[in-house]
Amino acid sequence: MSTESYLKLYREILRIRIVEETISKKYPEGKMRCPVHLSIGQEAPPVGICANLTVTDQIVSAHRSHAHYLAKGGGLNPMIAELYGKKTGCAKGVGGSMHLIAPEMGMIAAVPIVGSSIPIAVGLAWGNKLSNNGKVTAVFFGDGAIEEGSFHESLNFAALHSLPILFVCENNNFSVYTSFEKRQSTKRKIYDIAVAHGIKSTYTEGNNVFEVAELANEATTFIRNEKAPFFMELSTFRHLEHCGPANDDNLSYRNQEYVDSWMKKDPILIAEDILIAKNILNKELILQLRHEIEAECEIAFQFAEDSEFPEKEDLYKNLYI
Repeated sequence: MSTESYLKLYREILRIRIVEETISKKYPEGKMRCPVHLSIGQEAPPVGICANLTVTDQIVSAHRSHAHYLAKGGGLNPMIAELYGKKTGCAKGVGGSMHLIAPEMGMIAAVPIVGSSIPIAVGLAWGNKLSNNGKVTAVFFGDGAIEEGSFHESLNFAALHSLPILFVCENNNFSVYTSFEKRQSTKRKIYDIAVAHGIKSTYTEGNNVFEVAELANEATTFIRNEKAPFFMELSTFRHLEHCGPANDDNLSYRNQEYVDSWMKKDPILIAEDILIAKNILNKELILQLRHEIEAECEIAFQFAEDSEFPEKEDLYKNLYI
């Protein structure tokens, strides 16, 4: 990996972190009236994977969609405006945080109903195969989606028809407040389910963005060359509450030892340690990048503040009735 590639990946996860931290800080002002599921702590999977996708390749996200949208190249101004419900938002101010979209960059949809994004992505991959257009579709979902019937139906269909799709399970071990071992059997791994469906699969701890990018390169290369699906399970950790801008570890659904062990694996810290050791990064450059991103955030939030709300009649546009 070149110095430029290392820095690009680091800057992308740092950018997502700062954007999400700014949302968390400003959310209590009451101007973002939609729920927000923040990606703080989960920046490495979307950045590492999207670094191996072209502009025309497609992604589909779920309720925690900010990082996927930004990693795929969605604009920051329209994203923040969407959170503010403004007509300059990426979904014209009527979608909100869980319905981000940037089709021009291949961000096709974000769908909040657990597991529902998976068959949509399989449909896109099916269409791409029929068109023989060479596009790869990646779909992001959490460990909770594994418990939905649509997950198994989608993997079966993708395997049966050899679809060009990358399934990405971002396993943060919790579905809201319920841990994995209280919801699923511990006698098998998630990625083993994909193997049972006949899909090539891999697993890694998803906090090292460089490692994720390397594995994603192998996965997308396999999909393009073998014209077959691939499954990646990436373990990760959300720093804040499931939905909202605050920390809720006072509720004790995650014990302090567990939280502390994962906080030491912060994707930003891991990337900085690696790049400093490689003499690619130093404290001065970190500060410079942070200031650049903070300035970009300031412009985006001011853009959202200054934008107008949609008109009432806009609510009836682009609807399927």
